[in-house]
Amino acid sequence: MARVHRRAAWLAVVLLGLSVLLMGIGAGVGSTGWASIRNLAGDPAAWQIVIDIRLPRTLGAWLAGALLGLAGAVAQGLFRNPLADPFLLGSASGASLGVALALALFGASPLAASWLTTLGLTGAAFVGAMAAVLLTLALARGVQHTLRLLLAGVIVGVVLGALGSLVTLMVPETMPAMQAFLLGSTGFVGWPACVPMGLAFVLCLATAWTVSPVLDGLTLGEATARSLGLPLGPLRLALVAVMALATGAAVAQTGLIAFVGLAAPHLVRSVVRTTHARLVGLSALAGGVLLLAADLLARSWIAPQELPVGVLTAVLGGGYLLWLMHRGRGAKGAV
Repeated sequence: MARVHRRAAWLAVVLLGLSVLLMGIGAGVGSTGWASIRNLAGDPAAWQIVIDIRLPRTLGAWLAGALLGLAGAVAQGLFRNPLADPFLLGSASGASLGVALALALFGASPLAASWLTTLGLTGAAFVGAMAAVLLTLALARGVQHTLRLLLAGVIVGVVLGALGSLVTLMVPETMPAMQAFLLGSTGFVGWPACVPMGLAFVLCLATAWTVSPVLDGLTLGEATARSLGLPLGPLRLALVAVMALATGAAVAQTGLIAFVGLAAPHLVRSVVRTTHARLVGLSALAGGVLLLAADLLARSWIAPQELPVGVLTAVLGGGYLLWLMHRGRGAKGAV
């Protein structure tokens, strides 16, 4: 047990160190190399580029990845499925529908225009994600039955995704903006976006750590968890709220970014097997590192142009999981 604690502590130190290193690179390197950092003291334009553009984007990418990694760890523990991801409750499709409706309504009437100006696309995405989770809970009749909750999430995701596509087809001029949202990007993240993501991250991490014993209990089965005296209903609801808030906060600011929430817990478990109290924190750190590294790669691969970071995470994350499956099958065959 002491060895597991030490490995978890070392992994946390490594992930924190990588986070600081990547944040420094992200804030310092741009299309002009390190010129902005070198001229920071005497050039107001360089100061504005670093402080107002690169730094919030870098911090926002880390926060979005941390939120998705945390939500992924909670989802996999709640559904007792290593392939569960933060979008299982329909939040991604709800966010897409919210953005599609907002774009379609923009300019249709003075009321719609003023509504969109007040709420914003990020607000529309967040409201859509929360509405999808609430609809999932209503269809599942609460959180008492995990399988029913999972099936309801899949159904809501499919239906709302189809409705979002239908809205986009009916208003073709919204397609470019919807494509940018669906592909995922951190290019529009500024300080106003970092504040709500930071608050959501602190709240979700504290809540997930507090109710993590129910995730440990569920790994042994629902009957065993009940025999331990855990109030599964309220704690499940708290975990669903953590998933919804973390996923909604990230998606609303960066669009749909795949595989970070799925791959981050796997990456942690490949290094150390530990309780969920540590797993959610380590998965958050791993998610932040993964998305920040992917964002730096997306910015530099075909510079001065940028790749959509959501596409890059899907390719790299999918490749990583395929490698894990191949390795696991090879080890099983060797046995």
